[in-house]
Amino acid sequence: MKSKCLFVGLCAVALGLSINGAVAHEAHKKEAEKTATAAAGAGMLHKLNEKDKVWAAKERAAYPLTVCLTSDEKLGSMGDNAEFIYREKGKADRLLVFCCAGCEDDFKKEPAKFLAKLDAAAKQKKAKS
Repeated sequence: MKSKCLFVGLCAVALGLSINGAVAHEAHKKEAEKTATAAAGAGMLHKLNEKDKVWAAKERAAYPLTVCLTSDEKLGSMGDNAEFIYREKGKADRLLVFCCAGCEDDFKKEPAKFLAKLDAAAKQKKAKS
């Protein structure tokens, strides 16, 4: 009987430790994402939703690039483009267009680099018009 109770007790402790470990891991992961986002200027990517369609259509008409922001592949060459809103506190929303789903992961690694590329293209397009 004692060994049965001891076994049940050990199982309960092991389960508790694994749950606590999983919770701690998830909390650490979220904190790392927040830190990375803060380091990148606190901006976040958001998928377009129904409410964004009118805004996105207007932004798309003025979008300065004909290639993917991260891969330089021609937009539309890989099927439907992946479009996101980049939101940064205190700044206007920005449309970001990628050639395919997955390119946003490259953007997240170096957002400042790609935003500078987008700004340079917008400046060049404005100078031509």
